[in-house]
Amino acid sequence: MDDSELLALLNDLESDRVERKSSVTDHQDKICEAICAFANDLPTHNRPGVLFIGVNDNGTCANFPITDTLLQKLAHHRSNGNILPFPAITVQKKVLSGCELAVVIVEPSDAPPVRYNGRVWVRVGPRRATATQQEERILSEKRRSRDLPFDIQAVPAATIDDLNLELFKDIYLPSALAPDILEQNNRSPEHQLMSLRFINTQPHNTPTVLGILVAGKDPRQFFPGAYIQFVRIDGTELTDPIKDQKEIDGSLPDTLRLLDDLLQTNISVATDITSQPTEIRHPDYPIAALQQLARNAVLHRTYDGTNAPVLIYWFSDRIEIHSPGGPYGRVTAENFGEQGMTDYRNPHLAEVMKNLNYIQRFGFGIAIARKELAKNGNPPPEFRVSSHTILVKIRRNR
Repeated sequence: MDDSELLALLNDLESDRVERKSSVTDHQDKICEAICAFANDLPTHNRPGVLFIGVNDNGTCANFPITDTLLQKLAHHRSNGNILPFPAITVQKKVLSGCELAVVIVEPSDAPPVRYNGRVWVRVGPRRATATQQEERILSEKRRSRDLPFDIQAVPAATIDDLNLELFKDIYLPSALAPDILEQNNRSPEHQLMSLRFINTQPHNTPTVLGILVAGKDPRQFFPGAYIQFVRIDGTELTDPIKDQKEIDGSLPDTLRLLDDLLQTNISVATDITSQPTEIRHPDYPIAALQQLARNAVLHRTYDGTNAPVLIYWFSDRIEIHSPGGPYGRVTAENFGEQGMTDYRNPHLAEVMKNLNYIQRFGFGIAIARKELAKNGNPPPEFRVSSHTILVKIRRNR
């Protein structure tokens, strides 16, 4: 920050990016709280906050001596372990409008909330305060938004040769871009992949998790659990005879298409022929409900740190769908399935599934499944949620 910008902030008595101290005597805690609050940047200015030492609250000069010892002491607040994570600060001696000052410039943290001695401090208008629970939640969400989500992190072992560029060009691009935009798009395949987050520039043109899952030639080479295990059981227990079993894998478009076919094939339909010339068909499960719940398992599962697939057990009286990974973000075991209560472990994978028309509206999958089951005469879905898996049971319509 240059002197003109510092002077403008110094004279702005209303700014929440500025705090003034006449001296450091008996103000060490207040100085650390101010640094903490500026680092948290609750108003999301995305610009540094400034602490001026040697000036009164009304902007007049306090004539406080600014020594090298004082500057070193202020700089020590960065790494003494009382403010964590470590704040990014610079400490300077300045003369502004004839007044000698110590200036502490605090950059917004990339990993809020920042705490001073275990407490989160924020700026609320012109004053400093400890953060409320809601404010801490906001800061945590800011941290998550700045971190690179897992589904667009680079896969270091992969190269662009591991992507099926024909699938990307012929299937995904037309679903992701409007026809007129696609027609005008003269960018290279690398630029197209980059713009849709299928590759990252760092390292150079390295496929992302998203790219491998959606357009990879062999996703299981990098994510061994990236498949669906289907088992049809002739009975109600896992130990009963197996009628059929399949593994569905490959690129996401192929996996979802084959999953739809498999679900439809295994639904039994009874037909009533009454005295009326109308034929009434009664499926044991509504296909729309099974699609929503199975797609949710593929979308919301964790692909990180596990070799477990999505499991679908089709018993004679029920279907069980097991999805690796527990609830994420604001979704908990207590509020799981509530209307409007959703969060995305894989937000960019959700975007892909919507582009491919496997999701119509975000956050409505369970509600649609419940509605379709009720219309078909099936009981409501039953959920069992733990920290490492989510199980849904769908009972047969008898």
